[in-house]
Amino acid sequence: MRVAIVTESFLPTLNGVTTSVCRVVEQLRARGHEAMIVAPDGRGPTHFAGFPVHRMPSVGYRQFPVGIPGPQLSGLLAGFAPDVIHAASPFILGAQAITAASRLGIPSVAVFQTDMAKYARGNGFGTAGAALVWKMIRRIHAGATLTLVPSESSRRDLERIGVERIATWGRGVDSALYHPNRRSDEATRILRARLAAPDEVAVGYVGRLAPEKELERLQALRRIRGLRLVLVGDGPARQGLARKLSALDPVFLGALRGEELATAYAALDVFVHTGTTETFGQTLQEAHAAGLPVVAPAVGGPLDLVEHGVDGFLFDPHQSRSLRRGVLALVDDPRLRVRFGEAGRRAVVGRTWEALGDELLGHYRSVLTRQIPVTAGVSEPPPGLSGSR
Repeated sequence: MRVAIVTESFLPTLNGVTTSVCRVVEQLRARGHEAMIVAPDGRGPTHFAGFPVHRMPSVGYRQFPVGIPGPQLSGLLAGFAPDVIHAASPFILGAQAITAASRLGIPSVAVFQTDMAKYARGNGFGTAGAALVWKMIRRIHAGATLTLVPSESSRRDLERIGVERIATWGRGVDSALYHPNRRSDEATRILRARLAAPDEVAVGYVGRLAPEKELERLQALRRIRGLRLVLVGDGPARQGLARKLSALDPVFLGALRGEELATAYAALDVFVHTGTTETFGQTLQEAHAAGLPVVAPAVGGPLDLVEHGVDGFLFDPHQSRSLRRGVLALVDDPRLRVRFGEAGRRAVVGRTWEALGDELLGHYRSVLTRQIPVTAGVSEPPPGLSGSR
């Protein structure tokens, strides 16, 4: 099978979309398929896993390269002659790819991964901006042969705006890389000693430091005795967070990958996530695999990943005390941390990228044979879309 992957984000940019695309490409290579990648220009690699990476012109927005569509993309797709086009988190480049696929008679799979409407609202564009983005999302996914969603929350959002032909496809996690046994490694012991005193509890976040991650919520953790806050990642909100969270004296480790990231997880005691725009929440799976209890908002992707009171706590994003209570309960009770961490590990250990690769190939085959699930849309729009038609 020949697969053209058109993505809104790729290396060197680090985020959930990039990670997912990398794992998909690796799975295609392992199975003997052919692929090419089309991504925004970001001074990144020109090949990945042995496949070419074609770079499109881009402009910078909040330290994030945004691809600019042009005739080059259609020419690349026509020249490669793929069996299927995989549009990762389609918005600009992905939208053009889906249109080109339709014109070329090639089936397309659109992976809904980034809730751009919520991002727009959270970045100052307001309800009107969010409504406009929902219209764009509906138009993009209406043109795809099949849309894959990572969670039930995402499925409901797309159903409400009338998107049909929806199937669920989650994400895999490397439970060998992220493993509780790593806590006894020398590198972990050295990092742990750097982060927190022996009698302190290291509470950490992993991800992009950006406004939509709502990390200012962590101010609710001030004056929790024995808590040490650790932030892994980088982004445009870095300097602002240093000021807003100064009372917590956080440790910033910067962006990490691979073994270094796995060591950082292993050096933590509790994982906390604050953003309410997550369609999935890959870092929650990674934290679970590492044997960490998690605290996350009771909205979006985390609802599918965290079992409240079993492997973590889901907090009410409208109540800052709810976040504080969840973290405080885990800081105060080491046995609860162990019990939740073991439960989280059991929940994700079977979610391998090999298994998710098999599922994805099944979805590719469904669009090739046109045996596609159809989800009837409903009339109720998501927040911000009401009255926008």
